[in-house]
Amino acid sequence: MKRIIKRVLIVLAFIVLAIAVVVGVMFIKQAIVDNRINDDISAFYSDERYKIPVAVNGIEVIEQEVSCGYACIELLARWQGKDITENGLLAQNDGKITTAMGNGFVNEMNTQFPEFHTTKHSNLANSVLLEMVYSSLEKGMPVPFEFAALYSNDGESVWTLHFAIITSMDVGADEITISNPYGHMETYTLSDFLQATRYDSYENMEFFFKIGFAAGIFKKNTIYIID
Repeated sequence: MKRIIKRVLIVLAFIVLAIAVVVGVMFIKQAIVDNRINDDISAFYSDERYKIPVAVNGIEVIEQEVSCGYACIELLARWQGKDITENGLLAQNDGKITTAMGNGFVNEMNTQFPEFHTTKHSNLANSVLLEMVYSSLEKGMPVPFEFAALYSNDGESVWTLHFAIITSMDVGADEITISNPYGHMETYTLSDFLQATRYDSYENMEFFFKIGFAAGIFKKNTIYIID
């Protein structure tokens, strides 16, 4: 009996060690990605190509009822004069929220807006992300994106993984404005905005979210370009 218990303990120890090694490797890979995407954006401020403020008008503000992904789609639908609502999306999808993950969001965007083509871009370098956002806004297209956001839960501020829509950028004024489905417009500095899209601003992030990023379930510096 003692031998059996000893063998079981040895096997369990090897399993725990293997899991620890795998998790450690994932975190190392994420650290490499973090270092790569967090590049210097100082040249972006002085680049003449980005001196003119860019904005997309007509994006409203709503307070989400079902999910932030569905709310963003409803906002874009209103902007396009289409009758698509959060509850309508929920009914279409048999009561399921299909936009909880990024791939689901891009699929739902392409389903609801077949006249456009939406592509997901993740783990972008800071400078590349800003360039792509500016270019899209310059063409008159808003930019859905993922970021760390705060919302009030019974008076307590709680961090979440969230979707919103970028509506304007003024590099000279160091401002990016977003329509947040929590029911308000927000203006960030470029640096604060990137801290949010990298989730560096997410204080005391839960370990399961950290594992999710390390495993590639969630990704940083993610935007959705609509063409």
